[in-house]
Amino acid sequence: MKIDDINIAIIRHLKNGRESFRKIAKDLGISENTVRGRVNNLIAEGVLNITGLVNPEKIPDHRTAIVGVKLSTMSLIIKAEEFSKLKGVVSACVVTGRFDIIVTVLFSEEFRLLDFISEEVSKIKEVQSVETFVVYKGYNLMVPYLL
Repeated sequence: MKIDDINIAIIRHLKNGRESFRKIAKDLGISENTVRGRVNNLIAEGVLNITGLVNPEKIPDHRTAIVGVKLSTMSLIIKAEEFSKLKGVVSACVVTGRFDIIVTVLFSEEFRLLDFISEEVSKIKEVQSVETFVVYKGYNLMVPYLL
């Protein structure tokens, strides 16, 4: 699928919440049906996913942490997919640098950082080490609510 300037403009309009197709069409000078069709195509192609996000800082007793993972294997994509399926994981990314995978995790009073490390990370084989970074304050920190 070709991502042209109109598709990018539509995605930008949808970034900060669900904006009506009518308003997007008016702002871009195109028809409402064109916007609807393009959004449906972007969703069908897996380019766009419209979802509700929450700010964990606004929910009492919820926190976010970034976890750097060093592996003893080069099966990075397979391991990142395994991490993405663990409880509390918002995202798992294969990266360059001193870590192989960076994992973003959402915590609550019932599911804490120690629970994630001892119960969830322990399920993944070939983890050499992890380093955690608790987020004290985030900007534009919006995540799917998974817990």
